[in-house]
This record gives sequence, structure tokens and C-alpha cells, in this order.
Amino acid sequence: MADQDKDFLETTIKFLVDNPDKVKVDRTVDEMGVLLTLDVDPADMGQVIGRRGNTARAIRTLLRVVGAKNNARVNLKINQPEGTERPAPRTESTEEAPVAPATEAADTEVEDLKL
Repeated sequence: MADQDKDFLETTIKFLVDNPDKVKVDRTVDEMGVLLTLDVDPADMGQVIGRRGNTARAIRTLLRVVGAKNNARVNLKINQPEGTERPAPRTESTEEAPVAPATEAADTEVEDLKL
């Protein structure tokens, strides 16, 4: 009964991926609850995570339900396969964009608007 969450995750992921033999799930229990660590083939990462993370989010939600039935808090960690790279996070530029110099025509139009 204690490994129901692990079995559920392993079965679900094996149905999603193209290489079910490379699916590996590790289960650890500590004071924070149950941590399931998932390893899959690099070619299957897109299928596990889904568009904008929707598939991974749905799997985590289902694991919470399985955990709630067993009075446990279940978390999922998806390991990034070797040889893959996470895209660099976007950073806001601290430099201001160059401002084009005002032309005389724009100055006269602004003067015309003043009342």
C-alpha cells in the first residue's frame, strides 16, 4: 500500500512515453512527505512535460489525490536528462533604449497642441 503512488506514476508515465523501458521512479520519504523522482529518456521529456507544462501539472495533481487517499503529501521531481540544456531565463534589460532626437516638425506640432 505504501508504494501505490510510485506504481501509479510509473504506469502512467510508461503509457505516455515512446521508451517505457527507460522510465525510472525513485521514492524517498522524509519529514516533508513523499518525493518521487522521475527519470526518462531525453527524447521523451516533451511528452512528460507537455505544452507549457500542462501534462506535468496534471500528473502532479493526480499524485496529490493519490497521496491524499493515503494521508501523505506527494511531490514529483522530474530530473533533467544528461546532455540537455534548460533555456536561459529571460532577463529584463537595465539599459534604456536610445531615444530618437526630436525633429523640428515634431516640436512645432507639440507647440500647436498647447492651449
